[in-house]
Amino acid sequence: MTALRVTPQIVIGEHELEEHFVQASGPGGQNVNKVATAVQLRFDVARSPALPEPVRQRLMALAGRRLTQDGVLVLTARSHRTQERNRADARERLAELIRQAAIPPK
Repeated sequence: MTALRVTPQIVIGEHELEEHFVQASGPGGQNVNKVATAVQLRFDVARSPALPEPVRQRLMALAGRRLTQDGVLVLTARSHRTQERNRADARERLAELIRQAAIPPK
């Protein structure tokens, strides 16, 4: 995977994203209990050099319960049957959250 381009000014480096694959519940047929297809994406909002301070503050507020006490945003994607699609889903959700945080309040 490559860096996550969120806006022209904000690019999250691959080294800032931590992914863990876990077993997903729900549909999946016979493979559901054998294959770890759900992805848990972790991004350290508090220490990311890619985020301007105002964006960091708004993202931490937007994240709500998905933010750990250490300032790490945790997103879990498990709606697809493959690791690749769940990984893409988690990354897109992270990018969308950051895009929302990048919009200054009126």
